[in-house]
Amino acid sequence: MTGNKMSPKQRLDPRAAWEDRTALVKKEAEAERKATDLKTARLKILRLEKEAADKAAAPEEPAPKPRAKKRVLTIKA
Repeated sequence: MTGNKMSPKQRLDPRAAWEDRTALVKKEAEAERKATDLKTARLKILRLEKEAADKAAAPEEPAPKPRAKKRVLTIKA
């Protein structure tokens, strides 16, 4: 990482290399998370716009009538 002010000898330390890799992975994961959040928000907006347009374009239909309950006949012997 170019932002670290360590000597070349310290850079050879496995712990420092591990910390650099960890920081890089965290940075990349955060960037992916932000990209996914932006994409999700965009898709949600598009879905809501489509639903509103579909609802406005759909003709008003009366509510369906409830169906009559089926009767069960019991035969007494």
